[in-house]
Amino acid sequence: MSIERWNFLDSLYMTIITLTTVGYDEVHKISPYGRIFTMFLVFSGVGIILYVASSVAQGIVEGRLREVLGRRKLENKIKKLKNHYIICGYGRVGSTICNEIASKSIPFVVIERDPAIVQKADENDYLYLQGEAADENVLIKAGIERAKGLVSAVGSDAENVFVTLTARSINPNLRIVARACEEDSSKKLIKAGADKVVSPHGTAARRIAQSILRPTISDFIELAVHGHSLEFQMEEILVGKGSNLKNLTLQESDIRQDLNVIVIGIRRTSGEMMFNPSAQTKIMEGDTLIVLGEIQNLKKLEKLCAFSPPEEP
Repeated sequence: MSIERWNFLDSLYMTIITLTTVGYDEVHKISPYGRIFTMFLVFSGVGIILYVASSVAQGIVEGRLREVLGRRKLENKIKKLKNHYIICGYGRVGSTICNEIASKSIPFVVIERDPAIVQKADENDYLYLQGEAADENVLIKAGIERAKGLVSAVGSDAENVFVTLTARSINPNLRIVARACEEDSSKKLIKAGADKVVSPHGTAARRIAQSILRPTISDFIELAVHGHSLEFQMEEILVGKGSNLKNLTLQESDIRQDLNVIVIGIRRTSGEMMFNPSAQTKIMEGDTLIVLGEIQNLKKLEKLCAFSPPEEP
């Protein structure tokens, strides 16, 4: 417009076809000064356009590449999991379960089909797979054959039954805990292969009733089991193969005297549950000790139950 005295539309048209390298015929004859300007416009303007276009393309490619590499890295981490837990469903119940397990640094992987909910698991830096929890291929990708346990907390009881059936068929030794929305579904889930069925509504109702009828006991159990800020806690500890405590009686083990830890119960490998065991009760390999004590003492007991120090030559 300044050099050739063209109108706005003609000048804009010529600029656009030059920058886009389309190069239609010139609308008017160009003077020598106009040609000099055009050469400058081509070298500078086209270069800028190409740079912007390449930057946009690079961002798209890198974003996609980052997504693919991130996905592959996530899948590789899941492949390395062993003796972990699989949480099917990341809703209100599933997310709470994940938070509790994560606080104990126990490995787990989430299976969720809703992309929006999967994003929440990703934000919490949890391992996850997007897909149907009842899909055999998805469960295998989650490492169900190497898993220690599975929690089925998806939306409906019918889906939980299907997940339980599929999981049990793949890994008969898997411990499965299923959520039941309706009390009548508990029997179906047990028949499908669930080891334990929990009804959130029923459990909540019983806890409310206990809070009214036995408030002190209810508060104590709540603090001992769920209180994260207390110095003492209730825990279960497995007696390992190399433990120095195996084949000793509770009195001989000096758990109460040395660690100030109370053994509330013992679960045998046969499934037998012993409440308030006597001082002469023997600790056997594979027993699960239900204990109450200070957190640091519980950690010491866990080490004693896990292994024995090597004998000096």
